[in-house]
Parts: sequence; C-alpha cells; structure tokens
Amino acid sequence: MKKINKLLTLLIILLGTTAFAQKKPIIFGVIIDEHNKPVEGVNVYYADIEGTKRTVTNKSGFYQLELPVNRKVIVWFEHISFALSRIENLELGWNGTFQFNPVMMSGTTEITGVVIDVKKNGRGRVEGLTNVSPEVIIKMVGPNPGVENIIKNIGLGVTFNNELSTQYNVRGGNYDENLVYVNDVEIYRPFLIRSGQQEGLSFTNSNMVESVDFSSGGFQSRFGDKLSSVLDIKYRRPTRYAAALEASFLGGSLTLEGVSKNDKWSAIVGARYRDNSLLVNSQETETNFKPTFADIQAIVNFKPNAKWDFSFIGNISQNRYHYQPLYRQTNFGTVDDPIALQIFYDGQEKDEYQTYFGALTSEYKVSDNFRLKLIGSAYHTQEQEYFDILAAYALGNVDTNIGSDTYGACTDCVTVGEQLNHARNDLDALIVNAELKGYHSLKKHFIEWGAKYTREDIRDRIVEWEVIDSAGFSIRPPVVDFVRNDQPYAPYTGPLVPYQNTRATNFAQINRLSGYAQWSYKDSIGDSEVFMNAGARVHQWQVTGDNIDGKSQVVISPRAQFAIKPNRNRDMLYRLSGGFYYQPPFYRELRDSLGMVRPNVKAQRSIHVVLANDYSFKLKVGDTLRPFRLVTEAYYKKIDDVNAYTLENVRIRYRANNDAVAYAYGLDMRLNGEFVPGTESWISVGYMRTEENINNRGYIARPTDQRLKFGLLFQDYVPNIPSLKMYLNLVYNTGLPGGSPSYADPYLYQSRLNDYRRADAGFSYVLQDVTDKRVKSSKAWLKPFRELTLGLEIFNLFNNQNAITNTWVRDVYSKNQYGIPNYLTSRVFSLKLSARI
Repeated sequence: MKKINKLLTLLIILLGTTAFAQKKPIIFGVIIDEHNKPVEGVNVYYADIEGTKRTVTNKSGFYQLELPVNRKVIVWFEHISFALSRIENLELGWNGTFQFNPVMMSGTTEITGVVIDVKKNGRGRVEGLTNVSPEVIIKMVGPNPGVENIIKNIGLGVTFNNELSTQYNVRGGNYDENLVYVNDVEIYRPFLIRSGQQEGLSFTNSNMVESVDFSSGGFQSRFGDKLSSVLDIKYRRPTRYAAALEASFLGGSLTLEGVSKNDKWSAIVGARYRDNSLLVNSQETETNFKPTFADIQAIVNFKPNAKWDFSFIGNISQNRYHYQPLYRQTNFGTVDDPIALQIFYDGQEKDEYQTYFGALTSEYKVSDNFRLKLIGSAYHTQEQEYFDILAAYALGNVDTNIGSDTYGACTDCVTVGEQLNHARNDLDALIVNAELKGYHSLKKHFIEWGAKYTREDIRDRIVEWEVIDSAGFSIRPPVVDFVRNDQPYAPYTGPLVPYQNTRATNFAQINRLSGYAQWSYKDSIGDSEVFMNAGARVHQWQVTGDNIDGKSQVVISPRAQFAIKPNRNRDMLYRLSGGFYYQPPFYRELRDSLGMVRPNVKAQRSIHVVLANDYSFKLKVGDTLRPFRLVTEAYYKKIDDVNAYTLENVRIRYRANNDAVAYAYGLDMRLNGEFVPGTESWISVGYMRTEENINNRGYIARPTDQRLKFGLLFQDYVPNIPSLKMYLNLVYNTGLPGGSPSYADPYLYQSRLNDYRRADAGFSYVLQDVTDKRVKSSKAWLKPFRELTLGLEIFNLFNNQNAITNTWVRDVYSKNQYGIPNYLTSRVFSLKLSARI
C-alpha cells in the first residue's frame, strides 16, 4: 500500500472479544496533525442512499464510525483548521474492521480501494525525509529484521557489508556518525562490540513502531550533532487491546498493548529473544556457540487533560555472547594452485552487554499556537569482553586427487604457527540528558527551539594483547624503532614483546550544553509552492577526569533548506539543503589506538550540500495506471579536522588527533511504486567516492569508500493464489578498503575486499488478513486472528561467499603474506510464524 508522510501504522489490531459482537463493520483510528499531536473535533462522516452518518474525534484524536455492510462509501475527515481528506471506495463486510490514522495537513489525502494514493506535499517530502511503512518493516525478509534492515535497502546513500550487523554507513561516514531517535529521545549503542555477530538485537522494536523517517544528509537544526544521517522513529499510542506474536528459528517476540476505559492511559509492552546460532553455524569455523540476546521494552502514555501529555519509555537488554571455536578450514587460491588454511582452536570468549534505558517526556499545550516539551533520559551500560583463544594454524596445498583418503584436506604444509589473543576489557558508562523544547505556530511560520544538558560518565579498563609465533619464533610488532631482526635465519636476543599490546584505565566525564533554534515557512508564490527552513545549533563540551584536563570547546552549526514545487499541475519538487555539520567527539572518538584518552580532540566538521529532485507520476503497467515516485539526490561533503580511524568488522579505532581532511561526493536514485497491483516495491542505485588526506601525504580511499550500491525490494503474490506472497531483498555493494592488515600503513597497502552480493527471499502463506478481501477467511478457527501468516525464509539465496575481513598468515620460507577471507554466512533456511489478534 502507498503511504503518506507521517502516516501512522496500519497494524493496530482487532478490538478483542468486543469486536465479535459488532454486527456492522467499523472504521476507527487516531487523527494527528503534522507535528504528531492528536486533533480533537475532526468531523468524520460518510453519505449514501440511506443518509449521512457521522462522528467526532475526542481529545485523544480517537474516532470510531459504523459503516454500511458490503457497500462502497467515501469517508470524509473535516476540520476547520486543516485541509479536507477522504477515503474512497471503502467496502467492508459483516464484522469487518478497518483502522486508519490520517495526518491532517495541507493538501488532500486520498485512498482509492483502500490503497493509499498520496497527495505528496507533506512535510517529510520537503525536508528530505524518507518515510518507511511499519508494515513493510515487519514483512521485509533479512537475517537482522527490523528498521535497520530496511534502511540499508531503501535509504539513499546507505551501504553495508555485514548481514550480521545492524550498523550502516551513510555517504562515506562510519557507524558513529548516525543519529537515532525514538520519540525525540537519542538512542545509544554498546561501546565494546567488535563483531556483528555480537550485536543480537537493535534497540527498536518493530512491532511498536508507528512511523519511521530517515535522512541521508542535509537535515535540519532540530536534529543533533552528527555528520551523516538521522533515523527518526516514533512509537505508536494504542487505541485498543491487541497482541502480536512472532516466532522463527532465530528467535521470537511478543507484544501486548492496551488502553484504559477513559482513554487517559495507554501502554505497549514488547519482549524479544534472539539466537544467532543458525546463522553463525553456517560459517566455516566450527564452534560451540551459546548466544542469548533478550530485551523487554515498554512505553506508557498518560494524558490527564487536553493540556498535558506524559510518556515513559523503558528498555532492559541483556546480551550474552559465549563463543568457543573448534576448527576452521578455508580454501583459496586458484583452480590450478589451490591453497588451504587449517586452524585448530583452544579457549573461549565470554562477552556480556547489559543496558538499561529510561526516558520520561512531558508536553504542555500553553495555547493553540505554543507548546513546550520536557525530556529527561538516562542510559546505563555495563560491558565485559573476556577471551583467551589459542589458534594453531597450518598453511599448505589442497589434495585435489578424487578418491584420495585426504581429498580436500590441507597437505604439504609450507608454514605453521600459533596465535594467542587475550582480553580483559570492562566498561561502565552512564549518560543522562535533560532537554527543553518549544514549538510556535504563527500563521505560515513555524519556530522551534531547544536547549539540552548531557553528562557522560565513563569508567573503562582495556587489557588486550596478541602474541604470534611462526615456526617456533615469536614475531615482533611492525614498529620502525625496533632493531633489525632476521628470524628465522639469525637468532634475535632482544626482549620478547607481544605483537599487539593495549593497556589503559580511564575515568572520564564529559559535560555538554547544546541548543538550537530554527524557522520554517511555507507559502505559494504564483503557481509555485515554496518551503524554507533556516536554523543553527550551538554545542559546548569539556572532557575531564582522573589525570584528564581538557579545554572547553564550542562549535556553531548553521543549516538551511529550500524547496520549490514550480507547477501545481505536475508533481515535481526541487530541494536544496545543507550547512555546517559538526560532530563533537564521543568517548570512542577520544580514545586512541593505544587506549589513551585525548581530551582535546576537536569536533569533525562537514560542509554538506544536497541537491534533490522528487518526482511523483503515474506509469502504465499492463492495462492500468499505477503510482510511482522517483527521488534523485546529488551531494558533496568537504570534511575538516577528520579523526582518522581503522575499521575491522564493526569495531572502530580512532587516531584521535584530527590530522586529516576528507571529501565525499555522489549521486543516489530511488524508484518506488506499484510494480505489482496492491504492493509497493523499489529499486535504489548509488555512486559514492570518499577520500582522505592524512598529514598532507595525499588522498587515499577512506575505510568506507564503497563506490557502487544497488538495492531492490520486490513484493508479489500469485494471482490465482493471493494468499501466497513473495518478498525478495537484493543487495549489491562494491568492496570496501578492508583487505589489508590493520597494522599496515594505508598509504602502502590499499587492497579491497570482494564485492558484497546478497539475496534474501521470503515466501509466506496468509491464512487470515482481515484488511485484504482477497485472503480474508471466514473459517471459525481463524476469526480470533486479525492476521495469521506462516512463512519460509531463505537467507543468502544464491549462497554467495561474502567476506568481512582477511586473516593474514605468513609463509616462513617465501616470506609472503596470504590474505585468507573471513567469510560471512552461507545459505540458511528458517520458518516464521506471525499472528496478530
């Protein structure tokens, strides 16, 4: 289905046992304005041969209207302060229900045949925000389902190369450059995670989502101080008692929601469990793998009167990652000269990440044109990363003699060695925020401002070292100030030291004051519609602690947007946005590769310009005209005071000295529409180039220089069996510059990983869906369900071998180094059951 910007979810479900008592069908929902506030007094009605029937929304914006049986009607939504909206050709049978949550705004919203056909002048479009339907988020197939999974595909300029991770890069930025909000509260992720398979669950519970907006750059001042992107998520406010259950071989979730009789209280509670064993066991390394990823999340809303509105979000997450590798064999080389790496492991890894998050928001309506919002939040994480893993390896030829007892095994070893990795890393972090926001509506003008205080208290101990032994000789670290050593041809008499060694204990506090103010304006000039936004942010911070005395630093970030729709008869919009984007350093950016905190690291600065075209049109497919939308964005970033880093899997290690400059430019395009009637699919393509210059040594590719990107989501169903549906998620990204050793000088070694290619497919059989006449069932045992679906998921459909990093092994005899790919997951099958009542 087509969605309008800021459209609330279509997933709030049946009315429970009271619904079965209804004789005639009903339409119900919550009506909000452009700022996500309930609208009271909206006149909801329909008129047909039997007359007119109407109702009015209450102070919570809720309405419920009884409809005629099996007869098409037009339902109107009318309010003196908003444009008229309607739903066309709405037809329901006995006991039918349809939930619709319109956004009252300028322009007209039409729905034809219960397929949303947007009049496309919404706020998100002119602001450059991509809106994602919660329904598509839930149904999209992938090894890491959820909001991030779909952002990687639909987001303009979003790239990734690791299906085990929820992290993503945007237009040359890294994982730490992306803002994530839930109900205006900034969300943080654990600090110590180094591998995608350790992540488990993202913060966002997809079954609680109301709307998702994403910006790849050029965003407004109301969003915080990061360089690359904004993911703005809103959780919904329930209007009925409902439940949702999902279960698969990878875990499950249960979501319950309800509302009080007087509509003042409402709540959603969701619990999730995740086990990645099915995915990890498809990798080459044989392991005893015992992961446990679980969380419970709740949102409680209280609206005592028309003036006040309170909301609380809480989350408790516990991720336990127990990993005991046993054996690995990787074959590489060529057909004529195959080579194998065999590794025998001893030891284990035990990681634990416990996070606690709570946020309380209170909003007060001073007048019809003035609102205040107060936000207080706290995030506490306790993390430990303990491992001792001994790897004994052998590098040799592969036995290719068919019928041999050792066929496929490693023979004629040319090198042997051992590697011991040790870590005892602990981190305890507490982050608290207090923020006040104000909103003023003045006819065609809208003014927004905010002030925020943040305190970050970090207690960190890092003890991490690696010893490498090859043919009985301890290999020394690649540091230039060591004397020459000719092992194994001549004995070395110097002290034995680890190949890599990091030891540090840090107690750091960061105090931040930030604020913003922005002005928005929307008007018509002749036949053109124009939108303007201008604002600025200011951010002051200081790093202190034990033996840490940083100076106070201040940055000011002006930003602006301009959009114009030059012809009312043609739905094409042009947008220019950009400004100065600063990223004051977070704790990870202050800690260098040796673990030491450098308190005077400067904020990275990006001068960012985005030029966009947004074109909505109808295209004839088969015998019908269907809606499509083409979005094109060209961008350029000039980045100063760059905090250069190395990237290995999902762990980032910064140089923490602002010794580089960089740039990024590219072009992104996305086409979405109804390639198949009643379903929305899209294709996205992009080109990006990003390079950095460290200490004036010249420009080289940055660790996120992923040049080409192609993404496709295709939804379809069998015409003669509409209950059988298919979802295909296809991604192609060119390789990242991650094919060289982490210790290597990037100016001397710029090899890349292979291209990332992946296809995930899902096949589902819909047993019940009360919103779809083609599959709605009248069977008695299915009546309690609003939706019931059984599906088969195939991850990595074509069994592509994608690599995340390389393992580097040295040949003692030839002194060559071999880069052996560390492959990600292979083809995996899973079953999934979804039920909503």
